Parts: sequence; C-alpha cells; structure tokens
Amino acid sequence: MALRKIRELGDNCLRKKCREVTEITPRILELIEDMFDTMYEAYGVGLAASQVGVLKRIVVIDTGDDPIVLINPVILETSGQQTGDEGCLSVPGKSGVVTRPNYAKVKAFDTEMNEFELEGTELLARAICHECDHLDGIMYVDKVEGELHDVGAEEEE
Repeated sequence: MALRKIRELGDNCLRKKCREVTEITPRILELIEDMFDTMYEAYGVGLAASQVGVLKRIVVIDTGDDPIVLINPVILETSGQQTGDEGCLSVPGKSGVVTRPNYAKVKAFDTEMNEFELEGTELLARAICHECDHLDGIMYVDKVEGELHDVGAEEEE
C-alpha cells in the first residue's frame, strides 16, 4: 500500500474523461488500496482515480459506515436537493456552496466485477455525485454558487 499524489485544480488530468475498467488486475486492486490510503491520509470522504492521475472509472467513498468501491459507476436516479458547503481534496483549503441531489442511486461493479446498485441520501448522495462528476472531468468548482472560501481550522477538524 502506498500514498499517491493528489492532483490539484489546474492539473489537466482532472479535466479528462476516464475510461471504463474492463478487467480487475492486480494493478487495479493495488490502485484501489492506494486510493483508500490516500483518501484517509487526507481526511477525505471520497476519491476518484483521476485525482491520483489514473484515468480509470474508479471511485472510493467512506462516509463513516462502510468503505465503498464503485467501478464504472452510472447514476441511475436522483431526487430532492440539498445545498451546503462542499470541498475537494483536489482543491485544498477551499470550499463552496453546491446544490446536489439529496438522494442518488448508482449502478456499479465491485472488485470482483459483480454488478450492484447502491442508494444513498444526504452525505453519501453528495459524495456519489461529486465523485462520479470527477470521472467525467467535472469539478465541484464548476457548480459552486458564489465564491470559494477558505476552510478555517475549526472546519477542518
């Protein structure tokens, strides 16, 4: 397991569309482990492969329940809305107000290429939508209502 360098806003990799994963290889499994390690080290709740420079449709999320791996995720359904502060590991020290669905249903594959569906509300729905956007080169800064602001030390705790 290893920490990977998180690409930051301005890196071209973050604006590219990721390619589908066609098979699970030892390198893909290592990437997923590294993504979790990198995300936890940076105190994040989600990370897309493009954020560590790999243009594959892979997302890891952990909102506090169970770690989730989404391979080739496709959002099937969203509803409701929530507006709140959102940040991103690729835009360190900043956050901004973003409106997202309050419910999201996604279809994806697990690490054995078994298809499954996942439903989430509130923070999980926000994380699913945020990370799936990354796979298409879309960043939350494209959706911010108003200006980005500095994250205060008390907010980072």
